[in-house]
Amino acid sequence: MTFGWAAVALCLALTGLGPARAQQPIVIKFSHVTARDTPKGQAADRFKQLAEERTQGRVRVEVYPNSQLYKDKEELEALQLGAVQMLAPITSKFGTMGLKEFEALDMPYLFANEAALHRVTRGAIGQALLKKLEPKGVIGLAFWDNGFRVLSANRPLHVPADVKGLKLRINSSKVNDAIVRALGGLPQTIAFSEVYQALQTGVVDGTDGNISNLYTQKQYEVQKHLSLTHHTYSGYAVVVNKKFWDGLPAEIRSTLEGAMKDASAYNDEIAQKDTAEALAAIQASGKTLVHTPTPAQRLLWAQALQPVQQEMAARVGREWVEAMRKEVAAGAAEPR
Repeated sequence: MTFGWAAVALCLALTGLGPARAQQPIVIKFSHVTARDTPKGQAADRFKQLAEERTQGRVRVEVYPNSQLYKDKEELEALQLGAVQMLAPITSKFGTMGLKEFEALDMPYLFANEAALHRVTRGAIGQALLKKLEPKGVIGLAFWDNGFRVLSANRPLHVPADVKGLKLRINSSKVNDAIVRALGGLPQTIAFSEVYQALQTGVVDGTDGNISNLYTQKQYEVQKHLSLTHHTYSGYAVVVNKKFWDGLPAEIRSTLEGAMKDASAYNDEIAQKDTAEALAAIQASGKTLVHTPTPAQRLLWAQALQPVQQEMAARVGREWVEAMRKEVAAGAAEPR
């Protein structure tokens, strides 16, 4: 019995002795809870583009926005289990893993602007925070901005007393909980994907959140007033499953680190621009009246929330809060 050359080639291929089979790409599932057109969503898509181009297809990044795979309460567990490889959760969420130090970034009026914030997140303090993730099976890659948080409701919020009695949706942060309580409000922790319906049905009266999410999730359509309090940082940490990351070939990992660095720069580039455009669109809609606090009103907000820094310092670690204050002060003292 004789075999043709085609049959011989097939046998060799099946036994691994023939030409190598096409290499399967390394798949990174990148899950996040916001819309694709938010700064985070756009930066995630930019990382996908850069990673796939620079690895010449050896890596495929699958981006899942808008809680397509997991709600915000579930995603960290999914990452630790390896069900997804990459996330970009809000920084305060790491408090649910016992890393309360991250909640120091939520302290009200700790950062006057992005420059002050970046001295912390992009310096030694930020790197030390990300290093805290590793014993949890997570590698921290970068911090991504999304502006500062504001307050919305169906009544004007000119001064802290206006918040009294309102049920405000917050993310899962003890510091944000303390912020709303200090203002006389009732904090409500609700999954991000469920906020619009909660506002529409009156389950909550308003939100503590950022402008781009208020716009892209159409929350402004069911809120009559928005107050630009800018009382605390709104941002994310891009993280990856440690076992997966450590198992990558060194050259692939290095290429992905470069792609992440450039995607993070892109996030910085668009975060302020998108926030300004989202605010302009909200104002143009006529559905939400935007209030900008006067200097006197801003002082009242800051005074009302100052006790939160002292109250929460014991929880998040006084040394972390003091280190951040010193870094911010050092930046303010530098010549312009």
